[in-house]
Amino acid sequence: MKKISLIFSALMLCLTMTACGSGEPASAPSVAENDKAAVQGKLNKSENKTETVASTDDDKQSGTTEAPAEKPEEHTSDGTNILVAYFSCDGENYNVGTIEKGNTQIIAEYIADEVGADSFHIETVTPYPASYQECCDVAKQEQNDNSRPAVKGSVENMEQYDIVFLGYPIWWGDMPMAVYTFIESYDFSDKVVIPFNTHEGSGESGTYYSIQSALPNAQVLDGMAIQGKTAQAFNSDTQQAVRDWLDGLGF
Repeated sequence: MKKISLIFSALMLCLTMTACGSGEPASAPSVAENDKAAVQGKLNKSENKTETVASTDDDKQSGTTEAPAEKPEEHTSDGTNILVAYFSCDGENYNVGTIEKGNTQIIAEYIADEVGADSFHIETVTPYPASYQECCDVAKQEQNDNSRPAVKGSVENMEQYDIVFLGYPIWWGDMPMAVYTFIESYDFSDKVVIPFNTHEGSGESGTYYSIQSALPNAQVLDGMAIQGKTAQAFNSDTQQAVRDWLDGLGF
């Protein structure tokens, strides 16, 4: 009986704490019209800012001497209003062995490239163990303690981003606690937050609701969940599924 109990516990561990999967083909989730409208509103806002700045520069070059208008908002970035922030772990991962790039990171980099976004890798000051089992133990203890692990670095000028893609694996049926550290460190008021995650059969595991609860002044959309092994392989079919999802959102 004890042996059966240990086997059952090991199986549950594999199902609840992982960023990998069985390699089932990814498919693009349907996008609600109001979600697409929210994204389009933010993208149009960015385009209008760009046009305003361009028009002001043209007036300066042409020598127009009209009364000065209200100074447009200044930005110190390259102009993008989209950020892809993600947590992802390499090292020993369930069902994919020891990997150099985390499953979620693969998806995050693709999204950032496709939509022309800035990126921020959420990394803890104290790294997680490379060993899968040891990482499981640390992650479970953090969850039990409701801890907020310290995160390295920060996003400069967070206020410039109107759209934030938020990526993470599912650990023990939730986001890694470091993701809570990240989202609680900034003002997400009036931002559109688009989640995406990797998992082992648990989908998004109620994390969209958790994000909305943590960010009541943001608009959190339904996201995309991809099984980890599928993300690690990231073949052309999976790339197309992610691209179709982005198309559905209006990117």
